[in-house]
Amino acid sequence: MDSFSGQVLDWYDQHGRKDLPWQQDITPYRVWLSEVMLQQTQVKTVIPYFKTFTQHFAHVHALAEAPEDQVLKLWSGLGYYARARNLHKAAKQVCNDFAGEFPDTIEAMQLLAGVGRSTAAAILSLAYQQSHAILDGNVKRVLSRYHAIEGWTGKAAVSKQLWQVAEQHLPLSRHRDYTQAMMDLGATLCTRRNPRCQDCPLKTRCTAFKQGNMTDYPTPKKKQALPEKQTIMLILKDQQQAVFMEKRPPTGIWGSLWCFPQFDSQDELNQWLIQHGIKVAKTQQLGLLSHTFSHFRLHIEPLIMTLASPLKTSVMDDEMCLWYNIDTIFEGGLATPVQHLLNRLKQGNRHDSNG
Repeated sequence: MDSFSGQVLDWYDQHGRKDLPWQQDITPYRVWLSEVMLQQTQVKTVIPYFKTFTQHFAHVHALAEAPEDQVLKLWSGLGYYARARNLHKAAKQVCNDFAGEFPDTIEAMQLLAGVGRSTAAAILSLAYQQSHAILDGNVKRVLSRYHAIEGWTGKAAVSKQLWQVAEQHLPLSRHRDYTQAMMDLGATLCTRRNPRCQDCPLKTRCTAFKQGNMTDYPTPKKKQALPEKQTIMLILKDQQQAVFMEKRPPTGIWGSLWCFPQFDSQDELNQWLIQHGIKVAKTQQLGLLSHTFSHFRLHIEPLIMTLASPLKTSVMDDEMCLWYNIDTIFEGGLATPVQHLLNRLKQGNRHDSNG
């Protein structure tokens, strides 16, 4: 056995994580679900979502048959919502294209929506005990430091080099344990900041440790200032204090989530009101709200407008929009800023009723 993998496995036997929810009652479904949730998300954040999902959807058929709104509701707050839409789509693929059984080859696994090379490899290794190299963020960090591989890991040449060394270090057995061990090593010892090198089983042969410049690896992507964008969110209330909401398109930010109508300018908002024959009795401004995405920062100006009279037209009453009673549980996925604004409205209602 390669001394690298042997040292990693010895460390895992003593210090590795073995009590995570998806490590119990291991099935391809539970492994796949956890791996998708863990993309760009920490274990401690994923655990409660994983438990909730498996309680509601005990198997892939249950997930495939669930309404999209239910899936997105249970995902709300976990972020990167394309993962949830792909999760739902992949569950249907498994049921329709693979007779309800998860594929057991790397090529077929990557046919599932939202499953790339590393995620596919992790699922096959953890669920089927197959020998596959993985290259998630944690493993990239371990290998970059051990071999002192320079350059941003998103570059094709650097990625190719990392895949090569990842495959070189694969053990001949204990594939599941080794895959989990590599993820654990990066998550608990070989961390981005303040790595615990003295506790690392690889320190004697780690090039970055010998050089004393561990945090220089992996080379970070050059930072660029986040673009700033503005939007107006219209919180339109009727006489019963229900608020108008609409479902966003399936692609783009907050895809398929329920939101308040958004406008780039006051003029655009006014045109929308005229278009729908809406007369407003009063307008109230709420404090500005900012939300940061991976590629830009959005500044939200929330405006509460109350209808002057009931709407005469039902043009806004279709499956893509609704009037929501904020004192009831919302049965759909909500964008985080929308959930925040709804909470503020509910607090205001309670204050008014108590006052």
